[in-house]
Amino acid sequence: MRWVFLSRTRPGTAGYSSARRRRLVAQRGRDARENCIGCKAMRLSTKGRYAVMAMADLARRETGAVRAVALAEIAERQEISLSYLEQLFARLRRKGLVTSARGPGGGYRLAHSAEDTKIADIVHAVDEPLRATRCRQSKGCMIKGERCLTHDLWEDLGHHIEDYLASVSLADVVSGRLADRQAA
Repeated sequence: MRWVFLSRTRPGTAGYSSARRRRLVAQRGRDARENCIGCKAMRLSTKGRYAVMAMADLARRETGAVRAVALAEIAERQEISLSYLEQLFARLRRKGLVTSARGPGGGYRLAHSAEDTKIADIVHAVDEPLRATRCRQSKGCMIKGERCLTHDLWEDLGHHIEDYLASVSLADVVSGRLADRQAA
C-alpha cells in the first residue's frame, strides 16, 4: 500500500507545521489519481478585478471629460492602493488599452472606446490567466503530472468564462446592461 499526501508542503520542508500535518489528507495512490491536488473553484485575483474596476471607473469619468483621469482619483473612488493601480496601468498602457498624459491635468484615457474594450482584454493585459484548472499546459494537476478526473469539466468552465468576458464590453458594465442580460 502506497500513501500519497495531498498537500502543497511536504514533511521535512520549510513551512510544514504540526498543524498542517494534522490537516494533511492521506489517500491511497489509486484514490489520489482520481482527485485533483488542491483543486478549487476558479477565482479571479485582485489583479484582474481591480484592473476591471479601475477601467470601468475610467470609462465612466471619461465620457464628456476634457482632461485625463488621474490615478489618485480612481484609487480614492474605488478604494484601491495607488501604487498597485500604477503597476496595473503600466501593464494596461503597454498592451494599448490606455494612453497616458503627463503634467497638470495629466492622467489616463481609454485608448479605444468603452464599447470596443472587452473585459477579457483587460484581464489578459494584467497577465491574469482565465483558467478554472490548476494544470499547466505540459503537466496535469496531480503529483505524477496526470490530469484529474474532473479536469475536462473545469477546462470547459474556463472556456465559458473566457467567452463570456470576451462578449462583455466596458460600456456594458458602465451602463448597467449586464443587469438587463441577467433579467432576460
